[in-house]
Amino acid sequence: MAPPVPLTDPTGPSTSPQAHPPGAPTHRLSGTPTRLGADPNGGLPGAPASPPRPAEHGTASPELPRQAGGGDAPPGTTGAGDDPGGTGGRPGAVEEPGRGPGRPAPGPGVPAARRADLPPAHAAVICVSAPCLAISPEHGQLTGRGIDGIYRAGRRLLSRCVLRVAGRDPVAVQGRSIGADRAAFTATVRTGFEAGPDPDVGVERVRHADGTERITLRSFASRPMRLTVELFLGTDLAELATVAAGGPGPELPAAVHAAGLRWSAGEAQAVTTAEPAPDDALASAGLLRWQLELAPGQSRAIGLRTTHDRTGRAPAGQVANPLSAARAEGDDPRVDAWFRTSLDDFGALLLRAPGSPGDAFAAAGVPWRLGLAPAESLWAARMALPLGTGLAAATLRTLARSQTAGGGPDAGKIPGPLRAAGPQLPPGCTGTEATLGFPSLLAEARRWGLPEEEVARLLPAAERCLDWLRGAFGKDGFLADPEPGPRRVETQAHAHRAALLGADLLDACGRPGAAEWRERAAELRTRFRAGFWVDGPDGGRPAAALHPDGRPLPRLTGAVAHLLDTGLLGGGRLAPGLLDPVRTEHLARLLGAPAMDSGWGLRSMATREPGHNPFGHRSGAVRAHETTVAVAGLVQAGFEKEAAGLLRGLLDAAETFGYRLPEMYAAEQRTAGSAPLPHPAACRPAAVAAAAGIHALTALAGIRPDAPAATVAVAPPAGAPLGALRLSGLRVAGEPFTVRISRLGVGMVEEAADVLQLGG
Repeated sequence: MAPPVPLTDPTGPSTSPQAHPPGAPTHRLSGTPTRLGADPNGGLPGAPASPPRPAEHGTASPELPRQAGGGDAPPGTTGAGDDPGGTGGRPGAVEEPGRGPGRPAPGPGVPAARRADLPPAHAAVICVSAPCLAISPEHGQLTGRGIDGIYRAGRRLLSRCVLRVAGRDPVAVQGRSIGADRAAFTATVRTGFEAGPDPDVGVERVRHADGTERITLRSFASRPMRLTVELFLGTDLAELATVAAGGPGPELPAAVHAAGLRWSAGEAQAVTTAEPAPDDALASAGLLRWQLELAPGQSRAIGLRTTHDRTGRAPAGQVANPLSAARAEGDDPRVDAWFRTSLDDFGALLLRAPGSPGDAFAAAGVPWRLGLAPAESLWAARMALPLGTGLAAATLRTLARSQTAGGGPDAGKIPGPLRAAGPQLPPGCTGTEATLGFPSLLAEARRWGLPEEEVARLLPAAERCLDWLRGAFGKDGFLADPEPGPRRVETQAHAHRAALLGADLLDACGRPGAAEWRERAAELRTRFRAGFWVDGPDGGRPAAALHPDGRPLPRLTGAVAHLLDTGLLGGGRLAPGLLDPVRTEHLARLLGAPAMDSGWGLRSMATREPGHNPFGHRSGAVRAHETTVAVAGLVQAGFEKEAAGLLRGLLDAAETFGYRLPEMYAAEQRTAGSAPLPHPAACRPAAVAAAAGIHALTALAGIRPDAPAATVAVAPPAGAPLGALRLSGLRVAGEPFTVRISRLGVGMVEEAADVLQLGG
C-alpha cells in the first residue's frame, strides 16, 4: 500500500485497490460484503476446499451443511474464535485471487476456485514494528524471491539486497532474531588474501523492521587489505497480497538518488540511501559499490536506510506501548525469557487506530495479517489486562466506532466478516464473537482498574451489544454463528459470559436490565446441559456444535476449552460456567488426556476423531491461545494436574520456538527427543500467541481484582507447576502490582496500590 495508508473499517471489504485488489472474492452477510477464502478477518489463502467428510461411526449425527461460498479458508484462525487476521483493508492482508469484486461466491456443491498456495513462512526471520515489516531468509541475503523484503504498510519497498565482498558471496553462519523488530545475520568470507582454508573477513548484518540495516565487516587478516564491497538492490513495489499470491511483477528500473537508489511506480516509490555514500552507483544494475581498506582487526560499517519517500527520514507510525514493562522470574529460568519475548512481540504488533491516532490496538500477526481483526484484538487486549487497561480501552473505543447503527437486526453488532472453521463446520462470523467479547472485556477491564469515566463513555456501546444479543438468540434459545447456521459450543460459552458479565456491568453502573441477563444466562445453562452434552460409555462430551434442527456434531475439539473460561465478577468471584461440576470435572479429564494433550499443548481436535489432521488449523493443530484458555480455565476450576501438563508442554514448545510462539503448530504426539513442528502458513509473531505467554504466567498467580471495591484476591494453584514465581510491574487499579508465588503455591502480594485490600 502506498503510504500513507489509512486502515479501513474492520467490517470487511474496502473499496480501495490496496484492500481489495481485482480478483478478490466477496460474500454478502447481513448486507455487508465480506470475502471468503482469505478468511477476511485473518484467514490465509491457500487451503483447498474441504473434501466430503467421512460418515460418523456409531452415531446418526449428520454432517453439518456448508454455507454458500463456504469453502474452507486456509490455516490461520485461532481458538479465540476470531478469524485471526482478516483483510479488512489492513496493511499486508492477504486475499484470495480468482474472482472479481462483486461476483458471488459459488453456491452449495460448486467447488471453489483453486487458491494460490501461500509461500512458506516458517523458516523466515521476521522483524516487525507495525506498520513496518522485514522478512528475511535465514542467510540474510534478500534475493528477490518469495516473500522476502522490507515492507511498510503492506508494500514491499525493497525485495533484493544481495551483498558481495571481494566478488564473493559471504558464507552464512547464523541468522537469528535479537528482538521483535530486528535480526542479526553472521557470515564469513574467504578472499584468498591469506593462505589456508580459514575465512579472513567476518560479516555481520543487523536488519531492523523500519528499513534500516547496518553491515559491519571485520578483518581477520594479518596484513592490511583492500576490499570491494557491492550491494545489488532492487524492488517491484508490490503489495504483500500480490507477493503471497505469487504474482509480483518484474523489478522496476532504478535511478540514482543522492547516496543511493530510487524506484517508483505511479504514486508508489522507495528510496535506499547509504552511509558512507558509495564510491560508485550504477542504476542499470541496481548496484552500489565501495572500496574499503581494513587494517588487521579493523572493522568498517555501512549503514542502509530504505524509506517510502526521498527525505531519508525513518518511517513513522509506531505507537507508544500502553502495556506496563512487567517482568516474570522464578525457579524455571525460561519464564523470564518467555514473558519478556511475549511482551516484546506484543508491543511490536501495536498499530494506530484508523482516524484516531491516539488509540492503539493489537494487529493480528505477521506476515499475513498486519491489521485489525476485531475479535482477536479483543482477546489480545483481554489477556493483557494484568499489564494495564490502556490497550483494552483503546481497542474498545476503536471497535465502538465501527458498531452497526440503525434499527435493523444487526444494530449494535460489531461488524466482522466470515472466518474459516475447518472441514467440520461452515464458516463462522467474527462479528458475533467480537460483539460478545465487547461487554465482557469492558466489565473485566473495570475490575482491573479502568477509570469509571472511561467505563461510562463505553457503556452505551456495550449495552447495544447486549441489545443485539437479545434479538440474536434463536427459537431454541441458542446463538447461531451466523444465523441460520450451527450453534457452536464456543459461541454459547461466549454468549453466556457476555450475559453474566454484562449483568454485572449494568448493576455496577446503575443501569437496568441486569436481572434479565442473569435469567437469560440461567436459561442458557439449562438448555446447554440438556442439548449439548453427548452421553457415551466414557462419560460423554460436549458436542462441537448443534445442527439447526438440534442434532449434535459429537466431535471433541479444543473449542470446548472456552466452557471453562467463565469471566471475572465483582469481589474477585468467577462467573458460573455452562457445565455442572460433574461434567466440568469430566471435561477437565478429557482435556488432559493424550487424545487432546499432544505434549506440546492442546490439540484443536482429538486424535481419534474422523478428519483429524495434526496440521489442521481447526482439526488438530495446537493453537497457543486456545491452550492458554484451557490452562487458565483449568486453574480456576481447580484441576491443577491437567493445567500443569498443558502449561509445561506450551512452555517447552515456546523454548523450541525461541520463545516466540507461532499462532499454531503441528500437534504430532510428543516423543523423546522430538520437537514441535512449525506450520508453514502460521503467523509468527501473532497477537494472541504473544498474549498467551502473558496470560499463562499471570494465570498461575490467580489474581482476581475488584478495583472499584478496592480489593484484590490472589488464589494461585496449590501445586505451583513451575515452582516459585514472581511477577513484578503488573498493574491493578492503575498502580504497580507485584506478587510472589512460593513453591508451595502460596501467594504473597509485595507491592500494590495503597487503596487495595487483600480479599479472600
